[in-house]
Formats: sequence, C-alpha cells, structure tokens
Amino acid sequence: MEFVTLADTGLRLSRVGLGTWAIGGGWWGPSDRQDSYTTVRKAIDLDITTLDTAPIYGLGLSEEVVGQAIKDSGRRDQVIIATKAGLDWFNNKVVRNSSLPRLAQELEDSLRRLQTDVIDLYQIHWPDPVEPIEETAAFLEQLLKQGKIRAIGVSNFSPAQMARFRQVAPLHTAQPPYNLFERDIEADVLPYCQQNGIHTLMYSSLCRGLLSGRMSKETTFAAEDMRSGIDPKFTEPRYSQYLKAAAELTQFAQNHYGKTLPQLAVRWMLDRPGVSVALWGARKPYHLDAVSGLWGWSLDAAAMATIDRILQTCIPESIPPSFMAPPIRAA
Repeated sequence: MEFVTLADTGLRLSRVGLGTWAIGGGWWGPSDRQDSYTTVRKAIDLDITTLDTAPIYGLGLSEEVVGQAIKDSGRRDQVIIATKAGLDWFNNKVVRNSSLPRLAQELEDSLRRLQTDVIDLYQIHWPDPVEPIEETAAFLEQLLKQGKIRAIGVSNFSPAQMARFRQVAPLHTAQPPYNLFERDIEADVLPYCQQNGIHTLMYSSLCRGLLSGRMSKETTFAAEDMRSGIDPKFTEPRYSQYLKAAAELTQFAQNHYGKTLPQLAVRWMLDRPGVSVALWGARKPYHLDAVSGLWGWSLDAAAMATIDRILQTCIPESIPPSFMAPPIRAA
C-alpha cells in the first residue's frame, strides 16, 4: 500500500481508500449488510485504511457498517474515517442542507453511528447555495478547534467555492469525481488543489463499474440503480462506446503489464499529478481482490499517451457526471 500524509494534520491516508456509497444501497440497488461488513473488514486487512462514507449512504446504514467493522477490527488508531455532512432527506428526495443546526445534528449522529469520539476527516458533501460558504467554513473550523474533527474537506466544490471557504478556515482535502472516463476536473479543480496544497480524494475511480471489467451489453441493473436510466453513460449509443473503450483498455493492460482493467484504471489515477487518494467502491469482498495488483509498477508517458488515444478514438464526446448533483432546497 502507498500512503500520503495530510499537511498540518499528521493524518496518514492509504492512497487507495474504500468508497462506501454502494454499501448503503439506494442508487445502487439492494445491499446485503453482512456482505458490506465483510467488505469493510477485508479492506482494513488489506491496509486500505482510508474509509470514506456519508450519512446519506443508506440513510446511516453505511456509517453503521463502517463503524462496527472498525470497532471489531481493533484498529481504530490506524484507520482514517472520512465522512461528510450537508445533505438532507426531504419529501423522499436528497437535497442540499448545510444549515448550521443540520450540520451540528449530523456530526452527533455520525459520531454515534461510527462509534467514535472524533471524525478524522469531515467533509461538506455538496455546496449549498442557500447557506453562506463562509458560515459553513467557520463552523467546521470551530469543530476542528474543539477536537471533534481532525481535518476539513469539501466534496464537489468548484475552485471559486473553495477559495471562499479558505478565506475563513483551513481546507485540507477536496473530493471530486475523477476517472479515466470523467476528467473535467483537469481543467480547474485539480490545478487549483495542486497550486494551493489541497490533497484530493477522487471518487468514482471505476466510473460506476464501467472500468471494472465486468460489464457487457447483457449486464442488467435493478430499477432503482442509477445505471438504469439515470446515468447517461449506460444508455445507447454511449454505452457501447464506453464498453468498446473498456475492451481496448483491457487488452492494453493485459498485453503491456499483465494487469486487469480496474488495476490499470486506478494505477492511472495514482500516477496523475495532484491525485492523493483513489476511492475504490466495493460492497462485496471479491470487489477488492484486484487491489493487491496495484503496487510496484507505474505508467510512463508513452502509456499515458496510448490510453489517451484509445479514449479519443472510442468516445467521441465524453459525458460529465453532473447528473449526480442533488437538487437545491428552497430558501
């Protein structure tokens, strides 16, 4: 495992982290709690000690599973708990809500579900235009000074929003979507983080399974799964384009490195300038089997160029992950 240390905090993060969005079910179809628990335990055993979760993942289910798994592992002092706040469930819809009472309640609920007295990395899940960013930042800085959290992060923030945040409080991390198929942040978010010493935790490393090597035209999804009509990448003709790119990348990975597609995809991320942590989403233990093949090799400039050519040839127009943005609640 490779590690990175967050400046000014001493927190040591594994460069591959466990993403637990799918553990909560919801947009990913049904989830089995025992499978989820076993997956988190396996991640910790593999030294994947950066565990990223959020209250909204299964309305607390993901945090509960993560908390129990950490407790049972006996390795709380080695694990980095990264959770989030700033989303709410209203009229059967997820909406943004970073009001201070909401944030205060979410913190206490997360501490209870995670069975801990401190959150290592506390992140605002999505920017909330209804609430002043400066007030949100000041609240998180207060939590930092009180010792309730050890580091501050944001997720899905633009450079302008991060700049406003940093006028009031330190910002240790940013968490945007990033993978071989979704690279919009290379134009703005990634350079901003590099220039300002902000570490990055990249989510959707395997692009919701498109880079898992397990998808085909015959793959089906549950009705509530976001890949069943919500994510435009999974509708034709785009789905076939992404599958073709995945097939060519699979061949390249096998021929040149003896590796699988997910290993190539995540190694590509870890070798990109400015990438601190790649979050590997999993909800069954076998989803983590490929992680051990990430170490001891890297991609050179020629390999990066070949990958770019494959993407440009197979995918005429890339589709951003903007469909994931939750709605803004009424002021």
